[in-house]
Amino acid sequence: MCGIVGVVRRRATRAVPDAAHLVEELDRALATFGAGDDLTADDLTADELAGRLAAVAAAVETVDTALRGVPGVRALLGDPQAAVLVEDRVEQLTGRCDALERELDDGLGTTLAASSLEYVNAALVRVRDAVWAVGRDRLRTAREVAALAGADPSIAAIEAFHSVQVALSAVDRLEVRGRDSAGIHLLVRGHGLDLAEPAIGRLVTARASDRLFASGSVRAVGDQLAFVYKAAAEIGELGDNTAVLRAAIRDDALLHLALADDDAEVMVLGHTRWASVGIISEANAHPLNHEELDGEDRPYVVGALNGDVDNYADLKALEGLQVAAEITTYA
Repeated sequence: MCGIVGVVRRRATRAVPDAAHLVEELDRALATFGAGDDLTADDLTADELAGRLAAVAAAVETVDTALRGVPGVRALLGDPQAAVLVEDRVEQLTGRCDALERELDDGLGTTLAASSLEYVNAALVRVRDAVWAVGRDRLRTAREVAALAGADPSIAAIEAFHSVQVALSAVDRLEVRGRDSAGIHLLVRGHGLDLAEPAIGRLVTARASDRLFASGSVRAVGDQLAFVYKAAAEIGELGDNTAVLRAAIRDDALLHLALADDDAEVMVLGHTRWASVGIISEANAHPLNHEELDGEDRPYVVGALNGDVDNYADLKALEGLQVAAEITTYA
């Protein structure tokens, strides 16, 4: 069992939302929700309570929608104080949801008909889902992009590292399908680096000589640069591999240089697997590229595979492929 993720995107065209305005929207949600006796007043009918919760959910959903994607990340990174206030409002809303749920469990629920209680609970679940999305998806994504991109990233870098974060988050979720090895391949175009400049050329050349395409390998592909990061371990916990990948990407100075140009864009291919064929190693982790041991120049191809190719030895012989033994050798 394995999992594959790919991220190909156009530049975001939606305007960056005003983070301070979104805080005000959450404040209105809090005011609508109410607190304490407002939530459990004897004269508050089930329909009124459910209607209040629906209004709260709609307000929080508006904030969630505004904070999605690169514009949302840019809004939170561009106004750190507003990001802190959004997190505070999320905590307050979560607390009020918890308090209302306790009331429904401990007393209020006994005064409502079963159908009415179900109606109120459904409205409360909608509020919780929206609040969870803002706190656990939008805020977390902004934090992770900031950690990957470093201080004062360009808009292009934010775009690129948002794609990387989407891929890494997907690999995290897919690891239950296989986690002894994982990899991320980034193809950067529009990097603006002068590869003929000796200092830049040496950086690329030093990482282009690994014939096994292991973690940290780089390839110059016409006017593009390909980076690959891999992790492999026979023993470990869910999340270990992506932590390794995140650290390698975060600390890669050459990648950050390549993504600093305003025209830089990235395509991402990620993979996580159980190594059902071959040993558990970086060399045998996907994504893999097209290179063979003969060193012949061929069109650049990179790919990741789910499942087994049981006749791979026959295919190698039939096509005369010169694949490194480390990629297919059995343990």
